[in-house]
Amino acid sequence: MLCRMTSSRQDETRTPGKRRPTRGPRRITPSYLENAALFYLGRYATSTAHFRRILMNKVRRSARFHGTDIEEGEKIVEDLIRRYRKSGLLDDNRYAEAKARHLHGRGMALRGIQAKLREKGIEADAIEEAVSKLRESTARPDLAAAAAYVRRRRFGPYRPPENRSAHFKKDLAALGRSGFSYGIARQVLEVASVDALEALLAEEEI
Repeated sequence: MLCRMTSSRQDETRTPGKRRPTRGPRRITPSYLENAALFYLGRYATSTAHFRRILMNKVRRSARFHGTDIEEGEKIVEDLIRRYRKSGLLDDNRYAEAKARHLHGRGMALRGIQAKLREKGIEADAIEEAVSKLRESTARPDLAAAAAYVRRRRFGPYRPPENRSAHFKKDLAALGRSGFSYGIARQVLEVASVDALEALLAEEEI
């Protein structure tokens, strides 16, 4: 009986349609920013430019909500970046190389990899170094990436034989939009079978 009465009273005091107030962003302090920075770096690989954007977004949200000083927050962010670069927690060259390998393995052409690294704020020298290492490790990196792309998308030799010709132009266009040359796109789509594609890649590595 007591439970029913308590529940009834709670219902009577609840304002219909009223929502709980949403929590605002945390107030920026040096310790909060450092904790947030280390938490992010512990979970994600990132470039210096992207890391700066993440932290500055927190600084701006705090300034709008709490009236904290954006310039003071920016100084804290830049101090963290200097320390993390010195310690190796932030390393754009290492990030660029790892990102380039990952994107190449997923079937992205070198041109697309360069564009993606630029979007992440990586400087030209670090991009060139990352792409050069891909060229050193693979005889024809765009051919290898195109093969990975058709494997992932189930194009060309991965389609049922009776469907290949009907989808050829569509597959060719998709490869072109992904940054592959016409010649490489045709090469991976026109091989007779998956085994033939694997043999082609093996020949290029010799």
